Amino acid sequence: MLVNLNDVLKKAQKEHYAVGLFNTTDTDMLEAAITAAEELRSPIIIGTAEVLLPYGEFDLIAPSILANAKKASVPVVVHYDHGLTFERCMQALKMGFSSIMFDGSAGDEAQNMADTAEIVKIAHAFGATVEGEIGHVGEAATRDNATTDLYTTPEEAESFLAKTSVDALAVAIGTAHGAYKEKPRLDIERLKAIRARVDTPLVLHGGSGLSDDDFRNTVKDGIAKVNIFTDLCMAANEGMAEGLAKNLSYNEIRNLKVEKIKDAVKTKIKLFGSENKA
Repeated sequence: MLVNLNDVLKKAQKEHYAVGLFNTTDTDMLEAAITAAEELRSPIIIGTAEVLLPYGEFDLIAPSILANAKKASVPVVVHYDHGLTFERCMQALKMGFSSIMFDGSAGDEAQNMADTAEIVKIAHAFGATVEGEIGHVGEAATRDNATTDLYTTPEEAESFLAKTSVDALAVAIGTAHGAYKEKPRLDIERLKAIRARVDTPLVLHGGSGLSDDDFRNTVKDGIAKVNIFTDLCMAANEGMAEGLAKNLSYNEIRNLKVEKIKDAVKTKIKLFGSENKA
């Protein structure tokens, strides 16, 4: 069933588990993620991001995501991740996405808040939820996630929420997008301080590659949504490589790829604690 972030994250926050967002660029990833959620009776967030559209354009992937969400036997949020432009965010809402993230975190802080607040007004009129971001979640390739003066402060989080009314807030505590070149150092104390100041569900970006303990600690101390993509790509690559090594047919390789992605999603669902929470 198609739902929005409020339908799944408020319960997750209250019961101290997290719901995974799994970005998808094709129907193989989509099938794997939703099937995993159904088998484990877990709510799930399925999406795509603006930077991923060259690999799975809106007009191709969005109808499939929405159709599968509506017929799923578990709650599915269809989320537009890291929306960088007003035009693309509006496109997602008009297509029927139940949630969007507007990400103006790379620019001026005051402009980010003003733009996010405007997006929130429009999205709420559609019945959709909005995630915002304050601070800077780095890129693993450049190791800029360790620049602590770009981390979110409790004061910034409180101010951002008061001025934007977002439904979920992505915070920067030391994670990065992409595959890590060295072990990230997460600022759990900062996360605790933010959680103590705000009641809005918090989001962890750059989740692929963190240790199991990293996930357990962040969820225990206030994260209600975790974003995953790179781990799914790595699982898909593993499945295709295995299939090629065994000289399997195209369809057999495809099925093996889906199974590997599904296993990766199941692992994260269990780790986040959302199994049997649908």
